[in-house]
Amino acid sequence: MLSKNKIKLLHSLEMKKNRDAQQSFVAEGPKIVHDILSRHKDQLSVIAATEEWFAQEHELMAGLQCERIVVSADELTKVSFLCHPQQVFAVFRKFVEMTPEELPSLADKLTLVLDGVQDPGNLGTIIRIADWFGIEDIICSKDTVDVYNPKVVQATMGSIARVRVSYMDLKQLFEALPPTLPVYGTLLEGNNMYSEQLSHNGIIIMGNEGKGISPQIRQFITKGLRIPNYPEGRDTADSLNVAVATAIICAEFRRR
Repeated sequence: MLSKNKIKLLHSLEMKKNRDAQQSFVAEGPKIVHDILSRHKDQLSVIAATEEWFAQEHELMAGLQCERIVVSADELTKVSFLCHPQQVFAVFRKFVEMTPEELPSLADKLTLVLDGVQDPGNLGTIIRIADWFGIEDIICSKDTVDVYNPKVVQATMGSIARVRVSYMDLKQLFEALPPTLPVYGTLLEGNNMYSEQLSHNGIIIMGNEGKGISPQIRQFITKGLRIPNYPEGRDTADSLNVAVATAIICAEFRRR
C-alpha cells in the first residue's frame, strides 16, 4: 500500500531538482521497466506494481534488494505520471555517464551529439533511433532537456536502458577529441548528404529545434550535411523535425 508520504516522495521525482538531489528517476509501464531491469537491475530502488506484474516478472525480480510495494490499479493512478497507468511504477538510480577519460573510445564508432534539443519527445525518440541503429552513446549539451524527464523516459520505449546519455560542455568535448575525427553537422547550407562520402565513425551533431546548431559549436563541424527536399527547389517546409532528421541521417550512415 502507498502511504501519503511515499506518494509525495515519488511525485517529487517529476521535478528535475528533486531527481538531481536524489540521483533517481522514474520509469513506468511493463516494457520500459522490463528493459531497464534486464540491464540495470542494481539500479532499482523502489517498485510499486500490481500483483499480476510481480507474478509475470518473478524471475527478473528474484533476489533483488529493493523496496517492493504491491498496489491496486486505483492506487497506481495516485502516483503515476501517465494518464493511463500501466501496472508498474519504478524508481531507478541514475546511470553512470561517460567520463572525459573515455572520450578517446569515440574515435572508432559513430556518436550522436545534441546541441540544445529542448523537446522531451524529441530526445526520447532520438534515443530510440540511436538504439535502432546501434549507436551506443549520445552526448548532450548542458542545456539539452534532462534525459530523466518522465516524458523523455517514456518516449524512449526502453531504449534508455541500452543507450548511454551523457551531458558535457560541448566546446570542451570537441577540443578534447582527435582532430582527425570527422565531425558532421546538419546545416541548411550543408552539402547534399546523398552525394557526400560518409565514414563508419565520427560525430553527428543535431541542433536545437528552432535555432539549429549554435555558432559556438558550428566551428567544429568538418563536414556540413543537408537532407535535400524532393524535388529540390520546390516550395516546401522550412525544416524537418530534429528526431525525423536524425533518423534519416543515421539510416544513410548505416546504409553506407
